[in-house]
Amino acid sequence: MNIHFIAIGGAAMHNLALALHLKGDAITGSDDEIFDPSKSRLSAYGILPKAFGWFPEKITAKLDAIVLGMHAKADNPELLKAQELGLKIYSYPEFLYEQSKFKTRVVIGGSHGKTTITSMILHVMHYFNRDLDYMVGAQLEGFDVMVKLTDDNDFIILEGDEYLSSPIDRRPKFHLYKPNIALLSGIAWDHINVFPTWENYVEQFSIFVDSIVEGGSITYNIEDVEVKKVVEGSENTIRKFPYQTPEYQVENGITILETEEGSMPIEIFGKHNLNNLAGAKWICQQMGIDENDFYEAISSFQGASKRLERIVETENCVAYKDFAHSPSKVLATTNALKNQFPNRKLIACLELHTYSSLNPEFLTEYKGALDAADVAVVFYSPHAVEIKKLKAISQQQIADAFQRDDLIIYTNPTMFKDFLFSQQFNDTSLLLMSSGNYGGLDFDELKNLIA
Repeated sequence: MNIHFIAIGGAAMHNLALALHLKGDAITGSDDEIFDPSKSRLSAYGILPKAFGWFPEKITAKLDAIVLGMHAKADNPELLKAQELGLKIYSYPEFLYEQSKFKTRVVIGGSHGKTTITSMILHVMHYFNRDLDYMVGAQLEGFDVMVKLTDDNDFIILEGDEYLSSPIDRRPKFHLYKPNIALLSGIAWDHINVFPTWENYVEQFSIFVDSIVEGGSITYNIEDVEVKKVVEGSENTIRKFPYQTPEYQVENGITILETEEGSMPIEIFGKHNLNNLAGAKWICQQMGIDENDFYEAISSFQGASKRLERIVETENCVAYKDFAHSPSKVLATTNALKNQFPNRKLIACLELHTYSSLNPEFLTEYKGALDAADVAVVFYSPHAVEIKKLKAISQQQIADAFQRDDLIIYTNPTMFKDFLFSQQFNDTSLLLMSSGNYGGLDFDELKNLIA
């Protein structure tokens, strides 16, 4: 097929483009800006656009399909030309469904844990050389790309994002996959620019459960009250498999999982990750991996990129970075690190970077999220607030939201870096939580300082 990507530079979009290129399709694309790692990876495979910008002349009747990214606007000149020519235009999730409609679709949904659970399942399948198609939101060790599509594999596992599909398709992505096997990990209000009320947000997960094909299954976290309500309230004719956090203990900074075969040390830690592990086990069993084999494989799983990713460790200090940005993720990640190293000082740094986290009306959701930290720091950029066209927020609003008298707040990246680099890291755990980079923090420089 001849396929053109409008907004090819996105994390998900460029990986889909690479997957289709590797599958043998002819790929072209455009974007107004492309950054690394997307830029380097597209270049390595020879499909990086020669010039940045939108070029309607690229859109011709010879194209079999257009894949439209969320980064593009509804008045994009290439999109308008495609509509004028009557070409087939897919959103990212629509195209994935089209490529997998004759496969068994395994979809992992939830406000948090999606990437980790999907990564766990892929790790187990990779361990046993079980080939399958996939789409995951993080780079994994042993996997060249984040999307794989073939004509032959029976299974495809998809990370089920609840964000919108495209500028001209306002449905959440995970409504379009029609799973045979699904998982729902948790529901915690997010994306308030799209779902302005809690009720509206929860409704999207009800629609997801009802979209599971007849006779399919939903594996769900029974410890999440809202998940339990949504799944058990659904009248869809599907099988329902609840899961919960398994028994575990922490000894000298090592998490020990209790299994029927005895105690087993594992690489990951934190109650939320053990809960994710339980969900992944259920899905793997439905995909033909028995319990003992699952435990054998999962013992070597070290986590997905930027999900409690250890960046440096010494005899008396450890530093992690994490993608956590929503209140529930920040709370779970901070608690996990404190529980893993209870006798060490925990310095927890959070960058408020997303639309929701910089919204004054949403800030109060962060109450108590950093309470487990001995030193709690919040960084945000007033310029980012301006770019997102949000109301200005003050340091006092942030302090009031977190309700912590000793909260340290920075808006200047240089001052934040100076603070961080002035710390004594003996007997310390450092946690850096952000979907950004704190205004340009050099993580390698920080690693060298600690090491």
